[in-house]
Formats: sequence, structure tokens, C-alpha cells
Amino acid sequence: MNIAVYTLTSELHDEQAVNGVTREFLSSIDMTGVLKGSDYSDYGTHALDLIYVRTGGTEGIFKRLLPTLLEQSRRPFYLLTSGKSNSLAASMEILSYLRQNGLRGEIIHGKTAYIRQRIALLAKAGEALQRLQGLRLGIVGEPSDWLISSHADKRKVQELLGIELVDVPMQELLDVLGETPQEPMAGARHIHEALKVIVERHQLQGFTLRCFDLLTAVHNTGCWGLAKLNAEGTVAGCEGDVPTLLSMTIVQALLGVSGFQANPATIDPETGELLFAHCTIPLNLVERYELDTHYESGIGVGIRGYMKEGPVTIFKVSGDLSRCFIAEGELIRNQAKPDLCRTQQVIQLKDIDKTKYFLTEPIGNHHVIMPGHHQEVLSEMLKALG
Repeated sequence: MNIAVYTLTSELHDEQAVNGVTREFLSSIDMTGVLKGSDYSDYGTHALDLIYVRTGGTEGIFKRLLPTLLEQSRRPFYLLTSGKSNSLAASMEILSYLRQNGLRGEIIHGKTAYIRQRIALLAKAGEALQRLQGLRLGIVGEPSDWLISSHADKRKVQELLGIELVDVPMQELLDVLGETPQEPMAGARHIHEALKVIVERHQLQGFTLRCFDLLTAVHNTGCWGLAKLNAEGTVAGCEGDVPTLLSMTIVQALLGVSGFQANPATIDPETGELLFAHCTIPLNLVERYELDTHYESGIGVGIRGYMKEGPVTIFKVSGDLSRCFIAEGELIRNQAKPDLCRTQQVIQLKDIDKTKYFLTEPIGNHHVIMPGHHQEVLSEMLKALG
């Protein structure tokens, strides 16, 4: 993992004794090979930067360093301590000072197994955040007219995630499409190829598509193209929904899959059971799939995908990144009712009370469903943003 350990040491302590404790402690948590010492010149460039407070009496040293560190990184400060030589007390004083000044931090201290686990989690979150830096995401057409809350703050997205949002006119895609085959599957493949042209032309790592315009323009859907592109590694979202695109991109950076964009169709607040549905799903998320028509229009190609039952996480960030929703649950069954969007998942939330979010303070209607339980690492990623 891309981790660095920097040191804070009081001059009053015996260097030889401190070095001996350092070797023993860092060896116990498998961090010996990443020691940077007191040279902070590349602080902030790693997935995780740890400040190892080796002794007491280091508070003033940290205070003098702080302005330089703030220029190099806006992430929280992670203070690693063994507890030897009054290092825990010094770490507490430093963290208190940070909080007094509106800055974030955490002391990493405890048994060896806990420290290892905590470092691994923070590094995983940091690595995912690094993968987001410099990405270009397209908005092909504007958000669909009914998505009145699903826009994004481009400045905030650039500042906090390092992602550039690029507007691509819908007409540009239609021009690339040209004459589209009328046979549904041939037309769906043609749309997939046209979307790939847009991705390559604008050097995009992902995009969201105002896909319902295709129903009238070419009498087909983008469902197949989006499913294929997601499986090929390009994050591809529906309906021009930018917050959901951001959510899918975060999931892709963390897990290597972009997740299933869907909206709740029914919610049982008494049992915590939710039914999510949509007409496309990444093909690398499903065990098998069937082709059908697009639900609302009855034309083109829709996808009924069957994801493996088991642990899942539901996730969404707002367009200005000020809010998020994360909930773990179990995919208890896939279903195929004719009166819903084609891919249908019934999910049981671990925390029944989280159904209240959907009914009182939702972040739009679309949410992202991913396999596995990932609430802890997603929370750490978003906390690092501020």
C-alpha cells in the first residue's frame, strides 16, 4: 500500500532509546519499510500519511510544522502513537489543538491488531481517493427534465474530488449515431459504439446520458450500451443524473465495479425491505441476464439482470458532496415482475430505521447498489473530503 510514516520526536529524549522503540513498534504493525523520518517534503502525496508521535514534548514542533503541512494536504491528520514516552498525551494535545482550529484528525492507538486494521482501512480509502484525481466525467445532454434535484456543483466536485465535469451536447451524440438500425439489438449495439466514440473523443473515464431522448430520436434505448460500457470499465449512468454518476465513480474507484443505478419502487418502513428497479445494470455485476424491452416505452432493449444474492451496500452522494447516504443490507431476491423496470432487486436493510431517510430526506431518487458491505470504508473516504 502507498503509505508513509513521518516522525515527531522531542530533542530531550535519548535518540538511541527512541530508535529502538520505533523499530519494535513499526515492525509490529508492518510499517518499517515506509518510514520517512522527520523529512516532510513529500507529505500529502501518499494514499495515507501517518505522523508517528514518538515522544512527549512534540506539541510545539507540530505547531511550527502545521502551516507547511496544510499547504501540502487538506486530508485529516492521522497521529500514530505507541503510547511510550508520553507520546499519547502529546498526541491528545495536538489533536485538541487541531480541533480548536477547525481541523480534522485522529489518534491511531491501541492493540497491534486494531492499529493494523485501522491503517489498512484508511489506506484503502486513500487509494480510492487518489484514483479519482484527474478524472473527466461527461454529461451527455442535460439531466432529464424530471430530475429537478440531480445537478452538481462543478467547482466543489473539482475541488474535493479532483474530477472535471464536461458538458457534451446531446446533438453531438445524435450526429455520431447517424442512421441507426431499426432492429432492436442491432440498434442497441450501434448506440454502444457511438457512446464509445464520445468517450474517446472527450477523453472521458465516465459519463451520464440523457438517455430518454434516444427513444424519440432513434426509437431505441441506451440500456445495452450503458451495461456494456460499465462492464468494460467506463462508468456509465442514466438520465443525465450527475450525483449518481459521482456516486458510481466513487464505487468504481473503491471496488473496480461501478454499481447498479436504480430507484426504489416500494419501501416497507416497518420491516426495512426495499424494492429497487431499473432497466440496465452493469453486465459484470450479474450472474446472468435476459433481454426485454425498455419498461416505460415498451421499445428498444432493456436488461433484466440477476445479481448474486447476499451482502450489498446502498450509496449516494449529493451533487455538492455535502451529504451522503450509506446503508448495508442483504439482496434477498431478484424478481421479474412485468410492471416494473426490468432489473428488480429486493433488499433487506440491516438497520430498519434507515428507511426513514428515503421518506424524509432523500438525495434524489436514484441510488447505487454494490455487492458486499462497504459502509466503513465509504465513510472514511467521504470524511477525508471534509
